[in-house]
Order: sequence, then structure tokens, then C-alpha cells
Amino acid sequence: MCGIAGWIDCQRSGDYEAVMKLMAKTMVPRGPDSGGFYYDNNCALAHRRLSVIDPAGGAQPLTRVCGEERYTIVYNGELYNTAELRSELEESGVHFMTACDTEVLLYSYILWGESCLDRLNGIYAFAIWQEKAKQLFLARDRIGVKPLFYYEYGGGLIFASEIKALLAHPMVDAVIDRDSIAQIMLLGPARKPGSAVFKGIKELCPSECAVYCRSGLKKRTYWSLRALPHKESPEETRQHIAYLLTDSIKRQLVSDVPLCTMLSGGLDSSIISAVAAKEFADSGKQLTTFSIDYKDNDKNFKSSAFQPDADAPWIRRMSAYIGSKHINVEIDTPALTDALLASAYARDLPGMADVDSSLYLFCREIRKNFTVALSGECADEIFGGYPWYHNEEILFRPGFPWACSTAQRANLLRDGLLGDIDPVDYVNSCCLETLSKTEYLDTDSRKDRRMREMFMLNFHWFMQCLLDRKDRMSMAHGLEVRVPFCDHRIARYAFNIPWEIKAAGGREKGIVRQAMAGILPDDVLWRKKSPYPKTHNPTYLAAVTARMRDILADKDCRITEIVDKSKLLALCDDPDIFEGNWYGQLMTSPQIFAYFIQMEAWLRRYDIRIDRQ
Repeated sequence: MCGIAGWIDCQRSGDYEAVMKLMAKTMVPRGPDSGGFYYDNNCALAHRRLSVIDPAGGAQPLTRVCGEERYTIVYNGELYNTAELRSELEESGVHFMTACDTEVLLYSYILWGESCLDRLNGIYAFAIWQEKAKQLFLARDRIGVKPLFYYEYGGGLIFASEIKALLAHPMVDAVIDRDSIAQIMLLGPARKPGSAVFKGIKELCPSECAVYCRSGLKKRTYWSLRALPHKESPEETRQHIAYLLTDSIKRQLVSDVPLCTMLSGGLDSSIISAVAAKEFADSGKQLTTFSIDYKDNDKNFKSSAFQPDADAPWIRRMSAYIGSKHINVEIDTPALTDALLASAYARDLPGMADVDSSLYLFCREIRKNFTVALSGECADEIFGGYPWYHNEEILFRPGFPWACSTAQRANLLRDGLLGDIDPVDYVNSCCLETLSKTEYLDTDSRKDRRMREMFMLNFHWFMQCLLDRKDRMSMAHGLEVRVPFCDHRIARYAFNIPWEIKAAGGREKGIVRQAMAGILPDDVLWRKKSPYPKTHNPTYLAAVTARMRDILADKDCRITEIVDKSKLLALCDDPDIFEGNWYGQLMTSPQIFAYFIQMEAWLRRYDIRIDRQ
């Protein structure tokens, strides 16, 4: 994985070098191994590299000449079908000079144009500049695992892997407006598809590509979730899922640098670790697995409907079963609290509070000995693992199922700050816009129609928030995290599985459990879903509450430009007055304070100006 950036100005020649160096510098953590630049009269490209495949031959930007045209690529990602593409390109007469997937991707575009995207299996964000045509092609992977942000102005385009790189450009200001505040306060840590919250900065959506030239930027969606008849029996479905999952995991084990897996003892990470361990063992190697826990969680853990049991015993069970070398990373309250600021900077936005900061610290420990890790994200969104899929009262309720606190969120805002934006209408319109893109079959039952809608909401919102988190927290330490459940083949197939098959046995991810029977112990296979672990230590709530009070007592406090100070102080006095969760299952009272701590740090570090017009 890497960091990419570029500045295109088709109207005039520019002095790009100093600016590009500033932009590239912000992305050194994404690409700590090396860096490179490309310049011509109308284009500047920057690349920071994390070496994973062909460390000696994969330097970027990479240029190849075909006919009278010079093509130059900067690329962040991994292709998991490189061998197949390479073979097909060689049959077409291509002679490769490296073993890296970057050259394969560039020649794929040179030979097949934009249609090359239909052939790719991987996670990627890339840009290809054609010097003679003065044209830039941009693309992002189907699922949205790798980020790509941009800023368009009259006559030019600036792009980068992260928002902070764009803000290093003198033409891009750190400004937020009413819509930005609505996103932060009513939707956050999620954000609208295509939005980067900062005014003027946008994100290429998953499955989008774009061409930029003298006439401006033209975007299109090259892949989508299509409603198709599911013609396979339950047994054929199980076999199909077993093949897709196993194939995806095996493809993502290819690496020229040390690779490990994250293991929570839950279904998803256990499947990945079991398949990986067998592949390692077949090659005479031992897999290393990592888990995260918190100091004194063994004493403070409290069972709930969302988190019925602790992970630790299940992790030990799985590690012993697959024969992995296991490393447990334990985090204490002070480190978890302190890392809130670093994790907000890594995300460039207020994020998932200590859910982010714990992953930030976890990835830092993994990176000490490993460059690549596999993780189990996105299985719940794709296969119906969350509680809101299985509670019909929530399932058929309008709006986002993980965000039921709009009125309480809005109540914390300063009066009149949103102008004519109605909080409930705003959130509902975001939801309905996504639902309007859902495809159905005439044969769908009422429940199957709703499950397609739920798939779309989770795929385009909740899952994107988690993928943001995983990319930024891992890449802040130069750790590449791969997510095998995010294979686009799995997503499209799962979208069309009828709910009665998907929820086999009446269980969350029931079809996955049945499909993977035999590779896991039965008790692990049928373990009740448990989310990403968080601290249950009462010292954490005390720590973030105290820090929140300190922030509010500061005469230069920034968050009071957005929130009502008296209402936040009241929340400090009685956290239970905020009923329900801030976001999903993991952001309850301690995380609300942590979210505002991150917001204060964000407003200060980026010196953000609020446009109240």
C-alpha cells in the first residue's frame, strides 16, 4: 500500500516541485520505504511507497511509452489477480520489466482502456496521466477499501490518498460549512458518499472512475450491486460461498514481506486465520496471529446483548486449534485516551473515538514485525451479521438502523447553527438517496426487498466508515491490512442470496457458518456474534469525562463554536441523559466524550474556519 498525490493544470505550466514535496511529506507514514515524483508542463505526480511485492522493481511513478503516448501511473493498492492479467497481457505481446502489479495495472489500461476495471480483482486507487493527450484517468476499487480525495478548481485538479495531503496545497483551505457540521453532528463518524466534510474537497466513491482534461472532470460508476435471480439450491449456495471465501483469502496471502492475521475468536477472523494457517503449514511455515485486549477487562467485562462474552477464551481456543504463534496486545486507559488525538489526525476527521484509537495502537504494535495483516471486516454488512438485520422492529423502521439518536445529537448543537437544515429531514434524505439506488426483483418478498435495502445502507454507509477506520489507522503506521470479505465477487453474490438461505438456521451469517463447517471447531463456528472489543474499565469513562471538562474550561475552546457548552457539561454530570448509542453498537457514553475530544483536536490542528453562510 502507498500514498499518491497529483496536481493537474491543463491551462498553464506550473512550478509544482515545492508543493508536491509538501503533499508527499504528509503521506510518509503510508509509504515509509521510498518516494518518487513525476513532472511535466501540466502535471505533477507524487508517490510514497510501502514495499510489499517486488521491493526492488516497483518504484513509482512508473512510466511506459506506447506509440506516441507516454503513460505514467501512481497507484495505491494490491491486485489479487495479477498472475492472470500478466499472462493475458503477455499473450498480447507485452514485455514486462518488473514483477510488480503496478506495471500490470498500467499495461492493462494501455491495452484495454477504461474497460480494464472490469478485469481487476483487488483494492486500489490510482491515477494514470497521458502526457500528449493531457488527460488524467482516476479510479477507485469497487468496494472502497482504498481512498481517493480530490479538489477541483477552474482549470485544474488536485488529488491525494488523504485529506491532509490536499490541505498541504496552498490552494486548498480548511473550511467547513453548515452541511459539514450537519455531517459531523448528525451522521458522524459516517459521512455522505462522495463527501470529505471539508468544503470543496470531495471523494471518488467506491466503483467510480473519472477522466480529467481541459473540459473538466467527468465521473461514472463502473460497477454496482445488481438484482439477479438466485438459481442455486441451499447446498449449492454453501459450496459457492466456501469457494469464494477460500479463494479470496488465498489470493490475499501473496506477499514478499511478513504477513499475519488479526484474530478475535469470532467467526470472520477465525475463518481467515484457519485458511491462512493451513496455507502456511503446507509451505512449512507457522502463521502469526494478533489480538487486542484491554487492561483489567477480565475483571470489568460486562455481558450485553451486543457483546455476550469476552474474546480471550475464544482466541486461545482458535490459536491452539490452528497452531498459530499468537501475540496479544493489551492497552491501558492512559494510552487509549492519549491516542484519540493521533487517530483523529490519521483519519483527518473526528472518528469512532476509542474504537479508532485502540486500532491505531494495535496496528502500531503489529507493524513492529509485520508489514501485511488480514482482517475480517465487512462480513457482517454483506452476510447480515448485525442485530438490526434480525430485529424486525428495527429492520422496518425508517432511517439508518445504527443511528437512532438524531434528535439528541441535534439538541447538543448551538441554536441556529444549521440554519434551514432540519436534522431529521437531513438524515432521512441521506438514507432515502441511497435506498433509491436499490434494485429489486419482482419475485422478492417484502422481507427480501427490505434486506436488499439494508444491504445497500450497510454497504454504502456503515461499511465505508469501518473501511475508512481500517485504512487510516493501519496506514498511519505503514501497515497494509487486507480484507478478504471485501472481494466484489462475494458482495455481488451475497446481495442476491434470499434471506431464508442467508440466515440459515435462524442465525446471523448462518449460510457462512454452514459453508465453512469443518475448518473451525463447532463451538467457534456457532459462537454468538461479538463486535470489535472495547474497554470496560471504569477508569476510561473517568478519563474522557475529565478531559472533556478541561476542554470546556479552556477560554480558547473550539467545540463550543459548534456545540452548546451547558449541554455538554450536563452530559458530563450525567452521561445517562443521552439515551441509546451515538453510533452503532460501540459508541456509548464514553465514546461520546471521546468523539468531542477528537473534534476539539481536529478543529485546532487543522485551524478550521467555519463558514456560517
